[in-house]
Amino acid sequence: MTNIRESDLPGIGRKFQIDTHSGDKLVIIIHDDGRRELYHFDPDDPDSSISMVTLDDDEARQVAGIIGGLTYRPKALESVEVALNDLVIEWYKVEPNSKCVGRTIGELQIRQRTGATVIAVIDKDLKQTVNPGPDYVLKAETILVVMGERQQIKAFKQLVSNRSE
Repeated sequence: MTNIRESDLPGIGRKFQIDTHSGDKLVIIIHDDGRRELYHFDPDDPDSSISMVTLDDDEARQVAGIIGGLTYRPKALESVEVALNDLVIEWYKVEPNSKCVGRTIGELQIRQRTGATVIAVIDKDLKQTVNPGPDYVLKAETILVVMGERQQIKAFKQLVSNRSE
């Protein structure tokens, strides 16, 4: 999971620090006057800012819409999430440093522990397995197609995203 920390900046506004899966550190400061400052930090020196952008409120909302996919949804993501009342189907990519790599669906007890069901798997070489059994071994970079209610999907993501130390 992406690590996001937030803190109050008395007299200034609020600070959000985001540590991404790719290792980037991004700090966003939302000022009480509506300005936003975005800072991108050097992955090799987390205290050194590489770049900084200042946006007014309107610009920040436009950028948020663009990033959030309000105007364009990448073709690869068009069917990532389909909501059927309370039922959700999502695609989840297994990260290389996840503790679930090399373990089976049954060993992880995905359905028993989260309530979510893995309905398909797409390997790195694009080989598809529909309705994989409990003996299916999870590999890094594999995409899991998972079905469940929102809280079950959230529990599933927490289970499979636990990173090795």
